[in-house]
Amino acid sequence: MLRRVAYNFAARLSTALLSFGVVWLTARYLGAAGRGAVSLFVTDCAALLLFIGLLGGSSLIYLAPRRNLWHLLLPAYGWAVVVCAAGTAVVGLLRQPAFAYLLHLGSLSLVQAFFSINCALLLGRRREGSYNLLTAAQVALLAGGLLLAFGLAVRWQAVSTYYYASYVAFGLPLLLSFRLLLRLPDQLRLDLRLRATTRELARHSRGAHFSNILAFANYRLSYYFVAYYADARAVGILSVGVALMEALWLIPRSTALVQYVDMVHTAGTGPLPTAALRVARLTIAGTLAAVLALIGLPAELLSRVFGAEFGAARPVMLLLAPGVVVMAVQLLVSSYFAALARYRINNTAATLGLAVTLIACALLIPKLGIRGAALASTCSYVASTSFLLWHFQRATGSGFRAFLLRPDDVAHGWRLLRQRWR
Repeated sequence: MLRRVAYNFAARLSTALLSFGVVWLTARYLGAAGRGAVSLFVTDCAALLLFIGLLGGSSLIYLAPRRNLWHLLLPAYGWAVVVCAAGTAVVGLLRQPAFAYLLHLGSLSLVQAFFSINCALLLGRRREGSYNLLTAAQVALLAGGLLLAFGLAVRWQAVSTYYYASYVAFGLPLLLSFRLLLRLPDQLRLDLRLRATTRELARHSRGAHFSNILAFANYRLSYYFVAYYADARAVGILSVGVALMEALWLIPRSTALVQYVDMVHTAGTGPLPTAALRVARLTIAGTLAAVLALIGLPAELLSRVFGAEFGAARPVMLLLAPGVVVMAVQLLVSSYFAALARYRINNTAATLGLAVTLIACALLIPKLGIRGAALASTCSYVASTSFLLWHFQRATGSGFRAFLLRPDDVAHGWRLLRQRWR
């Protein structure tokens, strides 16, 4: 398991580095205001993708080992079209952006939705290598396209450049994902029981994905508060600090994904095995070490890398640091309950976190600005993680101490690394 986590982590690390390149390019060439506009567009797209998960998402991973993939694909695609069209209309009514913005939002969100559905099906069949290849290729194409457009070729330094680079970045991997799906042994035929398949997919998705919607609100609701009380420039600075800190979640997410897939396939119902807890402890310790290294960076370095405006992101990173470590624990524990289909626990934790987010954002952002947004996020993460840990202890007998690093964990991990490199 540790070896599979290491492979998954390496793939996600490359993706995170490329994502960092995207953040750097948009910040460096578009400034804080341009970076803020891109962040709001990405947030709008992500919000639409979350509602698409109400008939897909992690439930596709859950059902992929048990059903014909093409029977799951059709209802998931149909729902994606409905959500992207309706969601774009809602954004147009609430925020009233330019028509070109809405056109790109609807088109790109649909392409991203199809791509995420295909990737979920591949992952559900344990094609982790294909999944990692596709996700890394998508980010690489986006970073490469922006680099060519901003600096190396036409010097097209506008927010619209991000839109057109995204079409290429998601479109080409989407075509490749179809080829990979066609290689699987499933027969390409229409299911006459389409209605029953759709109901089953919806039943699993509602419980599994509702917490993801609430979690997204916890992660990104502060952007809209900052945009309302300040401006796009403040959103841009906040987004850089958040992007740098949240990039460290690739460590616990790599472990959580492998644990989730394993538990889904084994239908385990008991506590996490000793080996899994050991990997979890090493994951949290690695996250803590990465957080300490990142917040040690001086503000002057951030200004040199991203631009003079972005030195103000360092206080945001410092206030987010405790929450990032706490969230590493939450990602591991929530994947345990999700694999057991105990969605109510995750949903309740996410609801609690959202309530804290709303109250803290309303109280702190008008007074503290982007620092208040970071502090609100940390308070939310602590509240929801505490609730999950309480239920985890009731279910398994293991509490917070089970996630604290032990000397034998380090020795075990070191032995495995030595064996791997021999």
